[in-house]
Amino acid sequence: IYCCGPTVHDFAHIGNFRTFVFADVLRRYLAFRGFNVNHVMNITDVEDKIIRRVNESGKSLSEYTNEFEKAFFKDLKTLGCLMPDEQPHATKFIGPIIKLIKKLEKNGIAYSTGDGSVYFSIEKYRKAGNQYGQLLNLNLDEMRPGERVSNDEYEKESVADFALWKSRVPEDGEVFWNSPWGEGRPGWHIECSAMSMELLGPSFDLHLGGEDLVFPHHEDEIAQSEGACMHSNGKKFVKYWMHGAHLLVEGKKMSKSLGNFFTLRDLLAKGFDGREVRYLMISAHYRETFNFTLDNLEGAKTAMSRIDECTAKLHELTLDQTAEPVNDSPLISGFTEAMDNDLNVSAAWAAVFDWVRDTNRKLTSSGLDSAAAATELANWEQINSVLGIKSREAKAPAEILVLAEQRQAARKAKDFARSDQIRDELANQGWIIEDTPNGPRVKRG
Repeated sequence: IYCCGPTVHDFAHIGNFRTFVFADVLRRYLAFRGFNVNHVMNITDVEDKIIRRVNESGKSLSEYTNEFEKAFFKDLKTLGCLMPDEQPHATKFIGPIIKLIKKLEKNGIAYSTGDGSVYFSIEKYRKAGNQYGQLLNLNLDEMRPGERVSNDEYEKESVADFALWKSRVPEDGEVFWNSPWGEGRPGWHIECSAMSMELLGPSFDLHLGGEDLVFPHHEDEIAQSEGACMHSNGKKFVKYWMHGAHLLVEGKKMSKSLGNFFTLRDLLAKGFDGREVRYLMISAHYRETFNFTLDNLEGAKTAMSRIDECTAKLHELTLDQTAEPVNDSPLISGFTEAMDNDLNVSAAWAAVFDWVRDTNRKLTSSGLDSAAAATELANWEQINSVLGIKSREAKAPAEILVLAEQRQAARKAKDFARSDQIRDELANQGWIIEDTPNGPRVKRG
């Protein structure tokens, strides 16, 4: 799997993270189904926006990008994502990038200009029998041969020769590398082609990204990669493309001017946690435009509490017994059937909450012994290896348990004032005591 990763010019926002969390769920599910997965996610650490920010900051390129890269991986961990197996940086792949551009020149598809830049010729690519526009229907008859686009991102429907290598200009400052064409730097699109093929070969299984990358980025990746390899043994550069839909915030496109632009740290500051944000991001199908709201995050808190309550009761009942998951159980079979259908995570969550309801019913009616509880817990942990929802602290710290024992002693002594005082003290520390027929149970508030 290759997933287009972050451009580390600023803190990633929640729209970016929807794609990365989706990639994490896919990677986990493929492993769950028995596949060996090599998950590559690149770091774009040189492109137009980054260079502008570097010049404004007065820092070196690596000093500037390292700050935001560290923040990105910290956020990824908070959201419960596994680290990708490989995290290639564009700046570390200049050699393979130059090698790939030279291949395109040799194949007659790339051409250099007088200023030392190199461009990809869409016209020559098509004349060589290749198709440009495999992912998106473009009106290629209206394209103007020889028109060039030097910036990394350009308007949708603008079909023109694009930069593979950009000659050094004063605005680049000290961000440049030596090449056969002179000092310069790579274009954005060639970076991903070089990194993906260097690590996964000329043809690989899955390429992921947000739907905003379909054109021009992914179309240009296909053209570069297949143009350079023409294409290896008739295989496609990528067998399957999966694109995550846009995320709206409060019904509108995210914008700082509208006040609906959020980074993960913004949401954490509002009292939400990473697992609640993760749950909300994977509550809808990846191809569905999703409306992210603060009210929905409050709903995510409630949903997580339902799961926490159920699994905490199962933990208590197991008496530390363990069990193997039962793959034909309603939970695992329902979950698998849903996820096999193009990662239909909405239906998968329905299977989870059906299980929560049925399990709670059994717990209320004393319909589970410790062995059965251990099996139910194993079933949940099996599918949660895909969902990646971190468990809340299952066991209270020793000092909390001491307070709970003191409260129980006060109740037995009919010292209800002291009992209530301890209850309030526990609540202030985020713990609740629930009196059950089997004695008091301490749980997170």
